[in-house]
Amino acid sequence: MTATANTTRATTSNVGAVIRTGVAATVAASVATMAVAAAGHLAGISLELGDAPIPVTGFGVLTAVFSLIGVVIAALLARFARYPRLTFVRTTVVLTALSLVPDVIADAGVATKALLMLTHLVAAAIVIPAVARRLAA
Repeated sequence: MTATANTTRATTSNVGAVIRTGVAATVAASVATMAVAAAGHLAGISLELGDAPIPVTGFGVLTAVFSLIGVVIAALLARFARYPRLTFVRTTVVLTALSLVPDVIADAGVATKALLMLTHLVAAAIVIPAVARRLAA
């Protein structure tokens, strides 16, 4: 008698794993965006929009808020979408692109705008792939 291994790939997402991974990615992205902002500031890039300075910690807080919204979207897609990974990636790429619009029209210098946009892309590059890997194809 021979035994065969069942190597069938999971077809459903584990919502708990999606959330745990999403929270960990959120923390990593928040730290990364604060590091990018701090490095940019040390390089002489202004962290002011209009006349209001943005604290470095503000980058981390906003990254956490919007990343966690993405995690909620992922959890809902894991539960209700037919193709959660594809839907999540498409949705978050569009949302990331839309998140750049306020930076483009912000009352700030070109370097500041570029730094703001870079922080969005850094956060997306960390959170989207990490969460997408946990979603069923």
